[in-house]
Amino acid sequence: MTSRSIHARLSSYSPAAISVFRAVIGFLYLCQGLSALFRWPADVVGTVHVGDWPLWYAGVIELVAGLLILVGLFTRIAAFIASGEMAVAYFWHHQPHGLLPIQNKGELATMFCFAFLLLVFTGGGRYALDARRRGGRS
Repeated sequence: MTSRSIHARLSSYSPAAISVFRAVIGFLYLCQGLSALFRWPADVVGTVHVGDWPLWYAGVIELVAGLLILVGLFTRIAAFIASGEMAVAYFWHHQPHGLLPIQNKGELATMFCFAFLLLVFTGGGRYALDARRRGGRS
């Protein structure tokens, strides 16, 4: 098999791979929101009361955007908002404690930020509700 045929074969799976990537990232982000707002499936933040700035609002964004990204509905818009929220989280919460994400425990915020930025440009993939709304186009 030549490298050209391997590239073509793998490229044919890109829309499906993007869908899997989107669903996994959306699920992980949804879990962050559930944890912040309901302390379920794990209590990683502690008690966040309704209206507490900024954690409660971040939890709402994570819950709603995570669910939308998970199912692939309004993926680009939800991912844009989520990417922005993670950038703000990084610069407000992590960056003051060190220059690099490995120093300031900001790896998760950084990875989420850039994963969502990728989805802004790629969309949700072939198996997203967005693709169904457009008539099956990826």
